Amino acid sequence: MTQDTVADARRVPLPRPGAGAQSRRMAEILRVDHAGEFAAVQIYRAQRAILGDRAGKQEISGDLVEMEGHEQVHLDRFNALLNEHQVRPTAMIPVWKVAATVLGAGTALLGEKAAHACTEAVESVIEKHYADQIAEIKDRDPELAAELTQFRDEELMHHDHAVAHGSREAPAYRLLSSVIKIGCKAAIKISERV
Repeated sequence: MTQDTVADARRVPLPRPGAGAQSRRMAEILRVDHAGEFAAVQIYRAQRAILGDRAGKQEISGDLVEMEGHEQVHLDRFNALLNEHQVRPTAMIPVWKVAATVLGAGTALLGEKAAHACTEAVESVIEKHYADQIAEIKDRDPELAAELTQFRDEELMHHDHAVAHGSREAPAYRLLSSVIKIGCKAAIKISERV
């Protein structure tokens, strides 16, 4: 087994030593999850602003409203958890708001299938991210792990819905998907720390 294979097999971070390490890690988890849910709400709002009033787009408009509603529930829960644990949100929130709005509007302007491709790409990264967090905290915070499991399952429903509605038929699908995934992974790393 190569060193790269070992690193790929272990996506869950090793525990950090030192006093306060667990509380610092919990702050990172809450901060990044809050940022992700905040961005998801912004993406769906922007997509809805572009596609929502177009003739013949009632189905996707309804889908976007429903998915935004799920993300808003997640965001509200992370707002409460940030307050409960006295954790500040990421300082990148203003940047993520602009980036998510541009991503949502841009993919909607490319069409319904590109909007679905955006959902598929984002949710594929987020599903893995949540799965790693669940594996990491399930023993020390089973209640939060259960909530993250529910959120992950809802994100997977969004992903599967997007695929079923033609996400992979979007123009330049592979490029669009790759760029979005890279952006999501970078945002995760930045939001944990900043």
